[in-house]
Amino acid sequence: MRSRLAEHRDIEHLMQMRFDFTLEHNKELILTEKETEEYRNEAMQFLRRAIGSEQWFIWVAELEGRVVSHIFLEAVHKVPRPGRTTNPFLYMTNVYTLPAYRGQGVGSALLGHIEAWAKERKFEFVIVWPSEESVGFYGKSGYARCSEPMELMLS
Repeated sequence: MRSRLAEHRDIEHLMQMRFDFTLEHNKELILTEKETEEYRNEAMQFLRRAIGSEQWFIWVAELEGRVVSHIFLEAVHKVPRPGRTTNPFLYMTNVYTLPAYRGQGVGSALLGHIEAWAKERKFEFVIVWPSEESVGFYGKSGYARCSEPMELMLS
């Protein structure tokens, strides 16, 4: 398995994986052709900006030249605080492995690679809001539950 940052040549595959992920977890969702096209346009614009930026880091796991897993990380920069160095943290989202490659250690290996990379770049921590079914996956890699955040829904 090869872990690497996503490149612009991966955009089509990343868009399809996001589409598949959404449908896998929402089987009742039926999109019109227009809605699908709107998604593709929005995703294309997002990925073009994100790849190579210093805000988003999209990691992929590649086997035999095929992207089989990905993890999106957004760098969150905190407001400086007197008396201590302020390092950014990472928000992890859109973690997905193709169904045929699950249970083979691909996702866990990608998490391990990201942990080493994040330590090297001096990020303070990684935060993820897991689904109930993914808690065990993250737990195996050392992630622990923390106090629940509060939210204000705006829409």
